[in-house]
Amino acid sequence: MTQYLDFEKPLAEIEGKAEELRALARTSEEMDVADEAAALDKKAAALLVDLYKDLTPWRKCQVARHPERPHCKDYIEALFSDYTPLAGDRNFADDHAVMGGLARFEDRPVMVIGHEKGSDTKSRIERNFGMARPEGYRKAIRLMDMAGRFGLPVITLVDTPGAYPGKGAEERGQSEAIARSTEMCLKIGTPLVSVIIGEGGSGGAVAFATANRVAMLEHSVYSVISPEGCASILWKDAEKMREAAEALRLTAQDLKKLGVIDKIIPEPKGGAHRDRPAAIDGVKAAIADMLAELDGKDAPALVQDRRQKYLSMGAKGLAA
Repeated sequence: MTQYLDFEKPLAEIEGKAEELRALARTSEEMDVADEAAALDKKAAALLVDLYKDLTPWRKCQVARHPERPHCKDYIEALFSDYTPLAGDRNFADDHAVMGGLARFEDRPVMVIGHEKGSDTKSRIERNFGMARPEGYRKAIRLMDMAGRFGLPVITLVDTPGAYPGKGAEERGQSEAIARSTEMCLKIGTPLVSVIIGEGGSGGAVAFATANRVAMLEHSVYSVISPEGCASILWKDAEKMREAAEALRLTAQDLKKLGVIDKIIPEPKGGAHRDRPAAIDGVKAAIADMLAELDGKDAPALVQDRRQKYLSMGAKGLAA
């Protein structure tokens, strides 16, 4: 059953009526509702296009957080073969909010790492809703270091509200782990490409997305803080999240203009959750394109490419 967002309520009513008609027809062979249902389907399709034609930043946040949106596990299962998960940070524990391991992408050996939010109540709790603890970032560091030693490209899939802010995480060095993961991203001598598939929240996302090439799905978001958190700090009112979302410039379109990301991946009408195979195919094509751009570069060139990318951010604004 489709889960509808707040702004999709008119669409829910139309699609609900069409389904009701079909349910009635299934109870009576004499009832012919094909024309009425088709008319409602056509109206719903037009409304869907209209709703998603010009989403506000806050609505994009809602779409990026949609519970039916494809998650890291879905992409790994669909796009990678011979996936061998690797667990643990060799220090404290295995963080289930971060998954990763050796795999093949289009028959090319790679290391894939990503945040996993979970798909139902049980798995969301197990995955801590995609909020990694220090051991998750230390696991990622271990996997990136392994990829560097074996000359494997690294592909990261980012989908997190941010790193877990709990007391235990802070006691075990959350900020240090994030900083070390970001450092490893910058110094690894193999191609590193990243895709923001849902939420890219704060340092928890940067620790995976400090890459040679960064792509975002059309309705994903990437920001230094959540709109609710920003509103709570600036206005002492979390209900001002709409204004905060506007101010944060967190959409793929804004970030492409600012040079923070390199590529926007179009989503199916209505978001990735309405046509998961099409969304996954779009991510596959983007990853292949980004890796192709980096083929032929040696380790020093890849490190310099990555370094220059981040040193150049904001340079035009400073010059002005």
